[in-house]
Amino acid sequence: MTKVFNLVDLDCANCAQKMEDAIRKIDGVEDVSVSFMMQKMTLTADEEKFEEIKKKIKKVCRKVEPDCKIEF
Repeated sequence: MTKVFNLVDLDCANCAQKMEDAIRKIDGVEDVSVSFMMQKMTLTADEEKFEEIKKKIKKVCRKVEPDCKIEF
C-alpha cells in the first residue's frame, strides 16, 4: 500500500534525509521518500501493519525533527 502524507514544519533537507533513513529501517516499510521541497512523505508499507508503522514513524520523526507534524 502506498500513501502520501503532508509534513508540516519540516525545517531542512538534512532532517528530511535523516527521517527517510530512520523510517526505512522500520519493519514493514517497503519504500519511503521524504521531500523537503514538497513537504511530503510517500510511504509504501505492509497494509496489515500500516497502523503500527504509522505510530513508529511518529516516534522516529519526533526524535529527528521535534517540530515536524505528519498529517496522517
